Amino acid sequence: MNDSLLQNPFCQDWNTPRQTPPFSQIKAEHYQPAFEEGIRLAKEEIAAIRNNPETPSFQNTVVALEHAGRMLNRVTEIFFNILECDGTPEMHDIADKVQPMLTEFSNSIHLDQRLFQRIKTVYEQERDSLNPLDRKLLEDTYDGFIHSGANLNEEGKRRFNELSIQLANLTLAFGHNALEATNAYTMHLTDAARLQGLPESALSLAAHKAKAQKLEGYLFDLSAPCVSAILKYADDRDLRHEMYLHSASKAFHDQYDNCQNILDIVACRHQIAQLLGYKTFADYALHDRMAKTTDRVYGLLDELKTYALPAGKREIAELQQYAEILGFTEPLQRWDYAYYTEKQQQALFNLSTEALKPYFELQHVIKGVLGLAENLYGLRFVETDKIEKYHPDVKVYEVFDGDRLMAVLYLDFHPRATKRSGAWMTNFREQYVDEKGQDVRPLVSLVMNFTPATAQMPSLLTFGELTTFLHEFGHALNSIVSDVPYASLSGTNSPRDFVELPSQLNENWAVEPSFLETFAQHYETGEHIPEHYVSQIRKMRQFMAGYACTRQLSFGYLDMQWHTTPPEQLRDVYATEREVFDTVELFPVVEDACMSTSFSHLFSGGYAAGYYGYKWAEMLEADAFNCFVQEGVMNRKTAQRYRQAILSRGGSVDAMQMFTDFTGHEPTPDALLRREGLK
Repeated sequence: MNDSLLQNPFCQDWNTPRQTPPFSQIKAEHYQPAFEEGIRLAKEEIAAIRNNPETPSFQNTVVALEHAGRMLNRVTEIFFNILECDGTPEMHDIADKVQPMLTEFSNSIHLDQRLFQRIKTVYEQERDSLNPLDRKLLEDTYDGFIHSGANLNEEGKRRFNELSIQLANLTLAFGHNALEATNAYTMHLTDAARLQGLPESALSLAAHKAKAQKLEGYLFDLSAPCVSAILKYADDRDLRHEMYLHSASKAFHDQYDNCQNILDIVACRHQIAQLLGYKTFADYALHDRMAKTTDRVYGLLDELKTYALPAGKREIAELQQYAEILGFTEPLQRWDYAYYTEKQQQALFNLSTEALKPYFELQHVIKGVLGLAENLYGLRFVETDKIEKYHPDVKVYEVFDGDRLMAVLYLDFHPRATKRSGAWMTNFREQYVDEKGQDVRPLVSLVMNFTPATAQMPSLLTFGELTTFLHEFGHALNSIVSDVPYASLSGTNSPRDFVELPSQLNENWAVEPSFLETFAQHYETGEHIPEHYVSQIRKMRQFMAGYACTRQLSFGYLDMQWHTTPPEQLRDVYATEREVFDTVELFPVVEDACMSTSFSHLFSGGYAAGYYGYKWAEMLEADAFNCFVQEGVMNRKTAQRYRQAILSRGGSVDAMQMFTDFTGHEPTPDALLRREGLK
C-alpha cells in the first residue's frame, strides 16, 4: 500500500466512538483512491473464494462471499449517502467516475462462471439441510446471481455488463439533472403585497433566504417548504401559477432536460430484462417482490381505483363549489388545489395547518417521536456530541435497549443547496454479525427537508411533516432493532413492496391522542394541544382521501406504464405521461408540466416498477395496525410481538410469513379502504 493510501481514512482502523466515520478527516480526494483500493481488495477476497481447493460449502462459499468487500462497502455506504445529503459539484464529478467502476466490479462477480458454479453446487447439495435463515441467504445469493446474468452465455454476459454500466451512468445523470434543475430557480420578491395570505413562518423563512444571498425582500426556491407555502397560502393566483409551473416542470425542456435520459433508461432496463428471459422490466423487477406479478400489481391498483376515483371526483366537485362560494369563478387548476383545500379544511374542521404548527416545534417533536419508540419498544436515546457529524445541522444519538447499544442515529432535518429534496432513511453501516461473532450495530441516518428556524421563530412542523418524520422513523426502527447475522438480510433489506410497512404503520400514531399528548405543546405558551384539535385531526384523516389515493395510484400506474411498455412505443415522455394520467385525471391538463423528468423514485432512486409498493405496503400496515387498535395503540406487548415478528427480522424471513406471524392472516385492502372512508 502506497503512502497516500496509508494516510487515507478509509484504509485505517477507526478509533472513534462506536467505530463511526471520522467525517472531519474524510476529504473529497480520499474517495476515488479508496474506491479503487476497496475494489482491489474485494477482488482478492473473491478470487480466494473462487479458487478455494476445498469442496464448495455454505460456509466457505456463501458466507465467505457475504463477508467479502468490507472496505468497499464502507466507502460506498458513506460516499453515496453524503452525495445525497451534501453533494457538492466535486462529489458529483467523483460519482461520475466511480459509478461505472462499481457496476463493472459487481458484474465481474455475478458473471464469474467458476464462482457461480460453487454457489450452484452448494444450492443443489446443501439447500435442504440448512436452517431457514441460512437457506434464505443461500437462495437469495443464488437467485441474485441468476438475476444478474450468471446463466448467460459469454456474448450475453458481455452485453449485460455493457447495459448495466450504461444504465448506471444514465440514472446518475438523471439525478444530477433533477437536483440542478431544482437549484436553478428562485423567485425573488420585494413587493410584500404579492405575498398576501402567507403566514409569518413562511415569510420569515423567505426573508432569511434573501438575507443569506444579500438580497432585499423575500427569496423562494423549489425546496418543499417554499413551494408548499406559496401553493397553500398565496392569495395571488399568478404567483401560485408561476410556482406550480416551475415546480412541476423541473428538468423538462430546459438546460437540464431529462427526457432523453428517461427514454434511454427504460430502453436499457427493457433490454436487460429481455436478455434475462423476462418479457418486461416490470416482470424482471417483481420476481423477488411480495406482489410477484404485474397482474397482482394492477389488481391492487384497479381495486383501489374503483373506490378512490369516484370519491376523488366528488371531492374536487365539492371543492369547486366551495371556491365559488368564496367568489372564485373559473375551473379549479392544480395551483388552486392546495389553496382552496386549506380554506375548505379550515371551514369544515375549524382547524388550519398554521393553527397546528405552533404545537409541533421540532425540538418537541423529536422528543415525542423518540419517546414513542421508548414507550413501545423499550429503547433509550441519548444525544451525544462525542460522535462526529457530516454537517453542523445534524443531531447524533446513541440508542440503547437496556445497557445494550442498538445503533447510532443521525438526524438531518433542513434543506441545503447540496441536499436533494424529499425525505429518506439510510444507513452508513448495516447491522450484521462479523466473523468473530461480534454483533456489529447499524449507523442509521434520517434525512429530511423541514422548514428551518429563523431569528424570529423556531422550526415549526406542519402536521404533514410530523407524519413524514414518523414515516422515516419507522424505517429507522427496522434497522435499529435488527437482529440478523447477515448484512444483506438485515434492517431494511426486505422486498421493496414490504419495506414500507414499518414506515407507514408508524404514521398511524400521528392521530393518536395518547401520542400527541406526550409532546405537542405550544412553543410560546407551553399549552398542550387542545383536545378538540386532536379530535379534528382524527376526522381530517379522511378529508380528500379519494383525491390523495387517486394521486398515488396515478404515480403507480405511470411507473408500470414506463416499465411494461416496449421502448419503441415510448417515444415521447410527455405523451406517455398524459396517456396514464388522463385515466385518473381530476384537473384540467397543464401542458407545460411533466412529472417524470424529476421523478427520482423511478429513474434514480430504486423504485422502478416498485412505486405501487407504497399502496401495497399501505394495505399491509392498515391491516396490521388493527392489531394495535384492538389490543391498545400503546400496548408494549403488542409492540414487542410486532418487533419480533417483523421489525427485527429484516428480510431474513419470507415477507408473507412475517405478516401472518404478526396478524394471523393474509392481508386484504378492506382495512385500508375503511380507514380512508372509501368503503
